[in-house]
Amino acid sequence: MGKRVLVVGSGGREHAIVDALSRSPQVEKIYCAPGNAGIALQAECVAIKDTDVESLKAFAIQTGIDLTVVGPEASLAVGVIDAFRAAGLKIFGHTKAATRIESSKEFAKQIMVRYDIPTATYEAFDNYEAAKAYVERTGVPTVLKYDGLAAGKGVVVAMTMEDADAALRDMLLDESFGRGRVVIEQYLEGPEFSLLCFVCGDKLYPMPMAQDHKRAYDGDKGPNTGGMGAYTCLPFITEEDHQYAMEKIMRPTAAAMIAEGCPLTGVLYGGLMKTKDGIKVIEFNARFGDPETEVVLPLISSDIYDIFEAVATGRQTSEPTWESLATLGIVLASKGYPGSYEKGYTIEGLEDVDGVVYHMGTAVKDDKIVTAGGRVMIVVCKAETLAAAHAKANSEVAKIKCDNLFYRTDIGHKAFK
Repeated sequence: MGKRVLVVGSGGREHAIVDALSRSPQVEKIYCAPGNAGIALQAECVAIKDTDVESLKAFAIQTGIDLTVVGPEASLAVGVIDAFRAAGLKIFGHTKAATRIESSKEFAKQIMVRYDIPTATYEAFDNYEAAKAYVERTGVPTVLKYDGLAAGKGVVVAMTMEDADAALRDMLLDESFGRGRVVIEQYLEGPEFSLLCFVCGDKLYPMPMAQDHKRAYDGDKGPNTGGMGAYTCLPFITEEDHQYAMEKIMRPTAAAMIAEGCPLTGVLYGGLMKTKDGIKVIEFNARFGDPETEVVLPLISSDIYDIFEAVATGRQTSEPTWESLATLGIVLASKGYPGSYEKGYTIEGLEDVDGVVYHMGTAVKDDKIVTAGGRVMIVVCKAETLAAAHAKANSEVAKIKCDNLFYRTDIGHKAFK
């Protein structure tokens, strides 16, 4: 009998996970909680919130789920992995303790400093006056990070004192993300890239590297977002760079987490930067990145169920194999995002797209797909070269018609310089 899998989450990342699992010959049935309109085409969506641990656990038991795969950091941070394991259920993802590598920026920095993992210098504050005095002393530009989960919006690169002061007021006085601390980091320069690995203790299986685009508009202009697109096949990252990142950053971090008593058992996302002084860590995430997952997982040629199950149980598995193609994905977002935006606009032309469309924030209304979030969907195309993937993705995304969507046309531009 085929395997029954539960995927937790509702975004583009989870759609890509569902899609990859649907290609596994072992998987017979996929459920997704809560899912979205696009995921519903490949899985049975279940109306359970991704942080409702008890309901998720009860559903997994009642439905005879063989394996659960967790997408969002919020689910990991409330301890869904711990609860499932205590009930004897098989689940892919990090424990609440291990998730601190993302849920606490200060914890992550302490780990990096303690274990000599290359990163920017930093200080942490919970007092506005002390934080402001530190920035005045060390100068701008500087990087300010809310010490907690902020849905990808808790990082400010302050180029002026005014920017820095506004961010500190926002995080420490107005408590926009809740009461917490702020990590103030040295500003680094260089191309950023994402290196994701499946990790189980000291066993690491790297995925193809990717780069995402955070700014809302072409030319890397406008406000920071959760990511407006991503691509693989990065020409500015050499094989030596990749080896350095694995041996000096990713493996030592996995070893450090074992030493700290909270081994990793899911995905470790390294947000890295190639600076003039070598590759350094900008941030760690405790799960698949979004939108990087949407351009990375279409390339997997191994059976992903095997990998998820091996990591969840600590079983040794063979190195995953990947197609040697380039992928590029373009996000369509609601006008106004990442600020306020309207929902409920009809989306047409999806059936004309020759590529993969992963839904991020959609719903069904009157039998039509409508917008239901800030980032609404991502169109991903594969090709032999990055230039060809770029041309195809831009051609295909233009087929989607909606009065309230916008997208960038220059995803991948840093690779063409």
